[in-house]
Amino acid sequence: MEGSMNTNLKQFVVFLLGKEEYGVDIQKVTTIEKIMTIARVPKTPDYIRGVINLRGEIIPTFDLRKKFGLPQVEETEDTRIIIVKIEEVVFGIIVDAVMEVLQLDEEAVESITNITSDVSMDYILGVGKIGDRIVTLLNLEKLIVSDAG
Repeated sequence: MEGSMNTNLKQFVVFLLGKEEYGVDIQKVTTIEKIMTIARVPKTPDYIRGVINLRGEIIPTFDLRKKFGLPQVEETEDTRIIIVKIEEVVFGIIVDAVMEVLQLDEEAVESITNITSDVSMDYILGVGKIGDRIVTLLNLEKLIVSDAG
């Protein structure tokens, strides 16, 4: 590839929820942590698992399985908390496993607006195609902001 061709490449951290692969923009990811003690916070929505103390910083943690209406599973050695930062907000998302960092050309990303006009799907950026794999790319801003509303 020529240097000028790479301008549209974006990197995504790919993770698993069940058998489905999802991706988040690597520029929003600060660290990936093993599962740790999560303190429950009363009167929060059930998909907010609680808060973690990460090196002295208290970080709210979302359970993406609950958020997406997936059945709960036992946490395993592979369960991870992806710590993301959007603007000044830091939070964790609990995922079944982190797979890889993937580079995607913008042309390999398809919008899902032609598949669904469901506003609740607003937090899906699009679908990345890599060979015969499909990775659902998440818009973390929308995922979190949709809760505040």
